[in-house]
Amino acid sequence: MEDQHTRHDAEAKQLIISDIEKFGCHLTLIEPDNYLPGFVYSIGLFKKYKHPEIICFGLKTQVMAGIINHACDLIKSGEVLSANQLYSGFLEGYDIQLLEVDKAFYPDYLGYAGWFYNTSFDFPALQLVWPDKQNNFPWDESFNPEWLFKQPLLDRSTDFKFYEERNAGVYTTRQAFEGEPILYVYHNEDGDWQFHASLEPDLADAKLVCLEEITRLDPSINDIYHLQYGWHAWRSNKDDEWQYAEDIRDDSIE
Repeated sequence: MEDQHTRHDAEAKQLIISDIEKFGCHLTLIEPDNYLPGFVYSIGLFKKYKHPEIICFGLKTQVMAGIINHACDLIKSGEVLSANQLYSGFLEGYDIQLLEVDKAFYPDYLGYAGWFYNTSFDFPALQLVWPDKQNNFPWDESFNPEWLFKQPLLDRSTDFKFYEERNAGVYTTRQAFEGEPILYVYHNEDGDWQFHASLEPDLADAKLVCLEEITRLDPSINDIYHLQYGWHAWRSNKDDEWQYAEDIRDDSIE
């Protein structure tokens, strides 16, 4: 089994190397699920051109692939793309911007690139950010609120990785605020979050708090920011890795 895994890794790495030599980079495509947007990122721009890798979220997969391939063509011709500048020619009728990705997000979104670079995140990366139809960017006050969470901004908010507002209301129990670790998390089909210290919390102990309060109480909760609608996560103690499964419970604390 180990030999098979080793062989698969070698074949995958060879495919990436072949794409880099042939096209300038390899593209990793992550499809959207019922909660998170899809995204595409490059592998090889740093290896071949010493240029930051590029990641893009929230558009159709083919569009994102086309955008990053366009960036790769520019880089091949000698252009260096930089953060915090407007660029045209990526999306017809719209400018885009690039942000420097904080390394705190690399394991969440660039894991395969880290594996390729010898299990290291010692490479730079830029996030390509697109505007709404009124040319507002996500950090602009007038940005379309329905699109707000289609592209997380990876240059900020490393203390809060969820796709909701910090003041989003979530359910928990008083025990979590009395020192008991949060061991059970539910992301309901309707989008509500529940964070509990016990498998069967008592409705009498229920509290409605801001999501940010939960992440401040236990920053490791950020590790499950990606939990899909209708799924739950659990761990035996605060130091354990989270496990995940689709939720089949009929009950709720609500």
